[in-house]
Amino acid sequence: MKNLTSILNTCELVKYYGSGANTVKAVDHTSLEVQKGEFTAIVGRSGSGKSTLLHLLGGLDRPDSGKVFMEGRDIFALKDEELAVFRRRKIGFIFQDYNLVPSLNVWENIVLPIGLDGKKADREFVSSVVERIGITDKIKALPATLSGGQQQRVAIARALASRPAIILADEPTGNLDSKTEMEVISLLKSCVADYCQTLIMITHDETIAQMADRILIIEDGRVVKQ
Repeated sequence: MKNLTSILNTCELVKYYGSGANTVKAVDHTSLEVQKGEFTAIVGRSGSGKSTLLHLLGGLDRPDSGKVFMEGRDIFALKDEELAVFRRRKIGFIFQDYNLVPSLNVWENIVLPIGLDGKKADREFVSSVVERIGITDKIKALPATLSGGQQQRVAIARALASRPAIILADEPTGNLDSKTEMEVISLLKSCVADYCQTLIMITHDETIAQMADRILIIEDGRVVKQ
């Protein structure tokens, strides 16, 4: 039984680009709520505003107006430096292009965010994540020697390793073939459940979205169904 406690709330989020007739309403007065332990998929066509919304949820960009509360904290009330620390401690990011550091091996990539926070990695926990993800034999390998699916597994392990409050994934399988895609999503879903994480995933693929506990549909910067 999942503990239905709200972990993320947004209130009337707005982010526009351009001006006048050229205004793009990337996020247009969007309010939503995500429960702790929930796997939420945000679905929309290209240009619907879903990536902008994810960037706002993760504090990577600031809104024109509106609020994001994570674990009850108004994240945009934080100064930039405080927000960067909050992001590093509370949010695990998984991106389409993996964002691994080419000169670091797999283990070093996974523990990098923990080190940046001035903490020592819990080797036992990180090793259990690496084993769970199925990349134990690759920990000394450099990213360039790995397949796309393996690199995304490393990115998932990195997101889980710091025990964040929430994981945000932006088209995490966009660069993978359909077989690898389903393997990676299934793995991500089961790991999130195993480690009692909360996952918000952006996707344009409705087949993948069906694996989520809940689907939000976004059109023209607005959540039209949740």
